[in-house]
Amino acid sequence: MHTVAILAAGNQLHFEFGVACEIFGNPPLEAAGGWYDVILCGPGPIRVGPFTVEPEHGLDRAVTAGTVIVPACADVDEPHPPELVEAVRAAHAAGARIASLCTGAFVLGAAGLLDGRLTTTHWAHADDLAARYPLAIVDPDVLYTDNGDVLTAAGKAAAVDLCLHMVHLDHGAAIANSVARRLVMQPHRPGGQAQFVSTPVPAKGDHALAGLLAWAQQRLDEPLTVTDLARQVHTSPRHLGRQFRSVLGQTPLQWLLTQRVRRAQALLENTDDSVESVALATGMGTGTTLRRQFKRVVGVPPDTYRRSFRTARLD
Repeated sequence: MHTVAILAAGNQLHFEFGVACEIFGNPPLEAAGGWYDVILCGPGPIRVGPFTVEPEHGLDRAVTAGTVIVPACADVDEPHPPELVEAVRAAHAAGARIASLCTGAFVLGAAGLLDGRLTTTHWAHADDLAARYPLAIVDPDVLYTDNGDVLTAAGKAAAVDLCLHMVHLDHGAAIANSVARRLVMQPHRPGGQAQFVSTPVPAKGDHALAGLLAWAQQRLDEPLTVTDLARQVHTSPRHLGRQFRSVLGQTPLQWLLTQRVRRAQALLENTDDSVESVALATGMGTGTTLRRQFKRVVGVPPDTYRRSFRTARLD
């Protein structure tokens, strides 16, 4: 089983800590093929929000984990326990995937893991993170970043998005969506989505774009344009763009591309269809276009994604 070590050291916020425990420590019924072995690692009893938590393992145990989760620090100005920083650095050197939630990114920065990497944290602390670790490439707008071996999430709900993203990488879209349903939330949002939008995202089916989104998702194999979308709801492309940015925090083309890539991921995970066939089924037109857009969004080409995903499932 893939071991996930949740680090409990220093003064931590209980929400992000609880998110990691809930998502990685509670397998969905569909995960019959195995789940995560979650361990709690720390130097001794610590405060997590209003609670006292006593880890079952020392921090040295995290070095052998496949994934290490660093929850949020309650006070970014409070010195990080040196043993916590060293445990994160040693685990990464040993090959672990390291993920920070919210202000946990400051611990990764202290361990030298953010240098030259795209990273994020809660928008209220992004400037401080960039000033403290100038070699980090801090993006204050995105929900989370994925550098492969180092991942970071923005605040609160974005921690859920990053954890679901990792479940998706490890177990596929169907399992990640099952976990999302259990949490009574939408399937995980793409990392590049804005941390906040001008108006709250309404409940599913309860906003002006709901019918249009459903209509478009049923036609992803067609070469839809912004003009096509605007015509469907009898408005102008410019006004539709304002609606998308207000409700979803992204442009119509960004939303369309995200949906096409998600559909491509599902087909690559669950079928043996060729890249050319997947391109046609997702409205990308050609395998060349799919490869270019898929790599830009996911970070790897479709063939690599398919091999990596199936290898992960076998492991």
